[in-house]
Amino acid sequence: MTDTRYLVHGVFWDGPAPAAVAMPGEPGGGLPVLRLQNLRFHESRLEDRAPEDTGGTFTNMPLDAGTRLGFRLAAEGKSCLGHHRVHGPADRDHVLCPALAPAVKGSQCERCFVLDDSRLIHDFHRGGRVPPGLRAYLMQPHWLYVATFAGGASKVGTASHLRKWNRLAEQGAVVARYVARAGDGRVVRILEDMLTRDAGLPQQVRAAAKAAALVAPAAAVELDVLNARLAEHARTLLAVAGGEGFEIVDERWARPQLSAGACAQATRHTYPHDLGTGTHGFRIDSLSGSIALAALDGSDLEFVVNLGQLKARVIELGDHGSEVPAVQEALF
Repeated sequence: MTDTRYLVHGVFWDGPAPAAVAMPGEPGGGLPVLRLQNLRFHESRLEDRAPEDTGGTFTNMPLDAGTRLGFRLAAEGKSCLGHHRVHGPADRDHVLCPALAPAVKGSQCERCFVLDDSRLIHDFHRGGRVPPGLRAYLMQPHWLYVATFAGGASKVGTASHLRKWNRLAEQGAVVARYVARAGDGRVVRILEDMLTRDAGLPQQVRAAAKAAALVAPAAAVELDVLNARLAEHARTLLAVAGGEGFEIVDERWARPQLSAGACAQATRHTYPHDLGTGTHGFRIDSLSGSIALAALDGSDLEFVVNLGQLKARVIELGDHGSEVPAVQEALF
């Protein structure tokens, strides 16, 4: 992989959910990967490149405990990750950006943002029109959950049946409970909006806040008690609201074993370098969502590294290392 340029598409947890009773040696949930698009482009101006040189080969780099990740930023800014065409619950095409254009809306260029079926999901329950394939995806069963993160911030959210476990793994929840199972994506989003309005549960917790909380996580028992209380209140509101198309459930989400270290109560340190530039290298010891608990060569300290900041950036993998802060005592 050395000297090859990759466009980072993010951290994905695509594996199966943990077994209810794991046997010794069994992984506690599917291991995450850093998904990399091999660009294979020439060192020439974009207009001089042949279409086939825009990339398309993907590499999934496993992020298990003990994985060493070394890289350098190979370009300034962020590049477009393309868009998705949804054809059904488990059928979608990832269409790469033909121009490798700069990202201007999150991780997309203007063109790919407009063409992306996923952007229409959030207005579907308000009567918004969607393509047939996206409608088929949205009409599958969905789950409503309440998730709590390392600092106690909590949210309400939804997950399709096929991504029931994986969505919470990718979000980096410390503890979560499912509170309802809906027959389709329209009903579940109506319920989600209701809990935001009546229970005061937001639908988003910022990635920066999740990373900051992992520097000094709250005690697991406190987070569990908080999540249980919020989930029970949500179920009570759902029961009072009534209606058709869903059933109330009481089911706990199973956190992946790889996240245990990152979520354990301890004092760490924020990674001191900007992931948008320079060279970096560290050993991953634990991972919560896309946020790593990492060790630097030559240091006994633990650092919290938000790998989500690499999304849409171009990197070259290699035997690189991160500079250890000159005065480590200043971090305490």
